[in-house]
Amino acid sequence: MVIDCHQHLWPPRLIDALRRRRSCPYLRGWTLYLAGEPPYEVDPAAHDVSRRRRMEAGTERVLVSLSSPLGIEHLDGPSASELIEVWHESALELPEPFRVWAAAAVTEPDPDGLAKVLRSERVAGLQLPATALSSPAAVERAGPLLAEAERAGKPVLVHPGPAPSGDAGLPAWWPALGPYVSQLHLSWLAWHVAGRSRHPGLRIAFVALAGLAPLHHERLGARGGAFGAVDPHVFYETSSYGTRAIDAMVRVVGVDPIVHGSDRPYAESGDPGLGAAFAHAMFTVNPGVLIGGSR
Repeated sequence: MVIDCHQHLWPPRLIDALRRRRSCPYLRGWTLYLAGEPPYEVDPAAHDVSRRRRMEAGTERVLVSLSSPLGIEHLDGPSASELIEVWHESALELPEPFRVWAAAAVTEPDPDGLAKVLRSERVAGLQLPATALSSPAAVERAGPLLAEAERAGKPVLVHPGPAPSGDAGLPAWWPALGPYVSQLHLSWLAWHVAGRSRHPGLRIAFVALAGLAPLHHERLGARGGAFGAVDPHVFYETSSYGTRAIDAMVRVVGVDPIVHGSDRPYAESGDPGLGAAFAHAMFTVNPGVLIGGSR
């Protein structure tokens, strides 16, 4: 069974809701406007549900999530709640093989509402933006949401959040290589320092190999921190990285935490070519443990 832990697919109702907005994030036609990124021309075919379903032939389960760089989770209470409700209702109507990562407002958290969403069998767990977990204090503030996922026995997926407003004229890839990576580094460090002690049973996965944060463990030690033993409940999703990065991560954290994710439609999946046993672990066994909690 092949499991893709990380894709994005906007149901029609979410697209309509973004087109009705007058401030970021919003769509005009198929042009997406975000506060910290240049206008982005969305490919309509990328969010065609029937087409995307055909593309997943051979994949048993595909976990789709709200695109956290949109910044929806960080909006004020009513705006965030409205869009997140649209996301949950419309995403849960997607056909097989799609399953859903829940979303949650982080400015005005609603843990009771999240608890209800997490009860659905089609909800794999909770996605949070890395910008909501950027320090030990932020991890503490997100504690009520993290606790609901832990109580439900479902994992958390940490995804880059919105890029800050920056200089005009930067390359289109700049947010993905700059702010997104630094956000993942900070969230991984914050979890390392403060997360596990507060949520001992929570399974957590960082997309894009946590921006390769674990590879800095030697520098962490040199600067007064400590890496210690590999946390068996922390996972690393592979999107946008290939053989060299994945191999380097395995040398630090081992094979068991590595889980497949494609980040489709923004990237494509691929076998890193590290052998059949590794492929079976990355595409099947490890994602099953992340989602189900047992090996």
